[in-house]
Amino acid sequence: MYDIQSIYQATSVDDAIRALQADPSALVIAGGTDVLIKIREGKLAGCSLVSIHNLTDELSGVTLSPGGDVEIGPLTTFRGVTFSDVIRQTVPVLGEAADMAGGPQLRAAGTIGGNVCNGITSADTASTLVALDAVLRVRGPRGTREVPISEWYQGVGRVALAPYELLVKIIIPRDNYAGYTGHYIKYAQRAAMDIATLGVSCLVKLTDDKKTVDDAALAFGVAGPVPMRAPSAEAAVRGLPIEEAIAVIGKAALADVNPRTSWRASKEFRIQLIEELSPRALREAARKGGADV
Repeated sequence: MYDIQSIYQATSVDDAIRALQADPSALVIAGGTDVLIKIREGKLAGCSLVSIHNLTDELSGVTLSPGGDVEIGPLTTFRGVTFSDVIRQTVPVLGEAADMAGGPQLRAAGTIGGNVCNGITSADTASTLVALDAVLRVRGPRGTREVPISEWYQGVGRVALAPYELLVKIIIPRDNYAGYTGHYIKYAQRAAMDIATLGVSCLVKLTDDKKTVDDAALAFGVAGPVPMRAPSAEAAVRGLPIEEAIAVIGKAALADVNPRTSWRASKEFRIQLIEELSPRALREAARKGGADV
C-alpha cells in the first residue's frame, strides 16, 4: 500500500503546470520507479501527486530535428532510448548507458526525464548527457526556457527546475555528437540491478587517419556531488596520439574530481576507479571510431 493523499492525472503539460500551481506541495510522478519507492519507504508519506504518465503524445519519443539535433521526450523509457533507431544512429553511447539502469522491469517503466530530474549523481544516463553537453528545455507559468546541462545540477538531489516547471525535452545538439564515438562504463558492487559506485562516459573525435585525438569529452557520475565533466583531462589528451592519450587521461582526470566516502566505496577506491576506468573508456571509444587500439 502507498500512503498518498491525492493524485491528479494531468491531461496536458499546461494542465500539469496549472495543477502544480494549485497545489505547491504536490510532486510530479511519471514512471514512478523513484517516487513510489520513497513513498513506500515513508520518506514521502501522505504526499500529493501530479501524474504526467499519460502525456506520451507530448512528452515521449526520440526524433531528429531538421538541423540534426537529437530531441528526446522526458517520458521516453530507458528501454525506449536504448532501442530508438535515432539514438542508435547518432548517440549509441546514450542507449548503452540507459540499458544499464536497474533491471528489465525498471527500464520498461523508468524514464530518462526522471533520471535527469532526480538530481542524483549515480543516474546512469547523467554522465553521458553531461559529456554530450545536452540542453534541457523546461516549461512553466512564465513560458519555455532552455538550460545547459552544465547549469542543471545544483547539488545533491537539486536541479534547476523553478517552481511549477516541467522538463519537456532533452536536446543533444548535432555539433556535440557528429564525428564522435563514445563508451560508458558502470562500476557497481554487483553485475545487475545495482546503483553505480562510479560511472564514466567518454566521447572521442579522431583525426582522419584515426591515430590522434582531435577532441574528447569525459564525464563522471559519483565522482562528486553532481555529474561532472573533466576539463583538465579533456585538454590533456587533445592532439595526442591515441596510445599516449590513453596513458595520461586517468591521472589527468584526478584534478577535476572530488569523490566522497560512502557505504558503497571509499573515496580512495573511487579515485582508483577514476584513474583506471577513464583510459578503458577512452580506448573503447577510440576503437569504436576506427582506431587500431
